[in-house]
Amino acid sequence: MSVKIRLTRGGAKKRPFYSIVIADTRSPRDGRFIEKVGTYNPMLEKDHPERLVLKAERIKHWLSVGALPTERVAKFLGQAELAPMPTWRETPSKSAPKAKAQERAKAAADAAAAVPAEG
Repeated sequence: MSVKIRLTRGGAKKRPFYSIVIADTRSPRDGRFIEKVGTYNPMLEKDHPERLVLKAERIKHWLSVGALPTERVAKFLGQAELAPMPTWRETPSKSAPKAKAQERAKAAADAAAAVPAEG
């Protein structure tokens, strides 16, 4: 059984509230879960103490057993220093300009640099 630490959405329309749960990967997002280990309220300010509430002992237990956090939860755990900060979302290569666009940008930058040097 593969277990994840992930978010389940609650709250009203346009007013999200998330629970951080331990769930089987095959269960639906807001469906059955094993244990609730925290909450996340994105409607509160970033420095508000109740924005992110975690049960550190239980999260450490599930991580030691082999539960994998999702990307968003891994970021939360990294900020709370319960796990290492993830690095896989730093620079997406898919959105980088293609080769011809990079050549054109380099040529334009070279031309702009050459004009003030002559004048």
